[in-house]
Amino acid sequence: MNAAPTLLVTGGGIGIGRATALAFARTGYHVVVTDVLETEGRAVAEAIVAGGGSANFIAMDVRDTGRVDAVIAQVCAARGAIDALVLNAGIARKVPLAELTDEHWDHTVDIDLKGMFRVARAALPAMRARGAGAIVCLTSLMGVAWGWTEHVHYSAAKSGVIGLMRGLAAEVATDGVRVNAVSPGYVRTAQLLSAEHSLGPDGVEQAAARVPLGRVGEPEDIAEVILFLASDGARYVTGQVLVADGGLSICPQ
Repeated sequence: MNAAPTLLVTGGGIGIGRATALAFARTGYHVVVTDVLETEGRAVAEAIVAGGGSANFIAMDVRDTGRVDAVIAQVCAARGAIDALVLNAGIARKVPLAELTDEHWDHTVDIDLKGMFRVARAALPAMRARGAGAIVCLTSLMGVAWGWTEHVHYSAAKSGVIGLMRGLAAEVATDGVRVNAVSPGYVRTAQLLSAEHSLGPDGVEQAAARVPLGRVGEPEDIAEVILFLASDGARYVTGQVLVADGGLSICPQ
């Protein structure tokens, strides 16, 4: 239907999502940027177009099943089946266990885990019917290797992403669709730089000293890994978690 392959990225307005949108655009994808952050998301799509690429922005909250279904249907009608789907939207909010209410838990899990499921569920029928496609989910070291104090709900959700990814990968492999995950370590994003909910600027610099490669990651570092997993270079890879952490997880803390 369209010569250019199509990427849809959730949480594409900032951080890793933004870097991913820009990376795919440089390789010739039409990029559908989705986010609840409309100003930031539109700016990413406009930057791609201004640079000679192809993109559009669609506001989407991954908590809203009706909206997710409508957006995916709109994209598939316009572009055909989505070629690459990057499930990146997520939050991390620091809440001590004694204050961790059902509402806190449900809010994080609804975005970080169930939000991924909603988008994948909507996109997969067209991918399976066409017999091709790649999905990349964003998890975290806090879901793969570490616990994170005062982030029990986040760690649980990110661990759940791995189970979701593997279950999907097993179910859709015979239809030619691959599903994998990327587990970033410390990456210089607004989330990591938040002193309220994460390390803060000073903590980021301290963390850099613990990374074997000598620095925290940049969003572009993770975007390149995502691009690989969606590419034909990873055509025999499915159901896997690729850790991109500068070696942090292999060294004692």
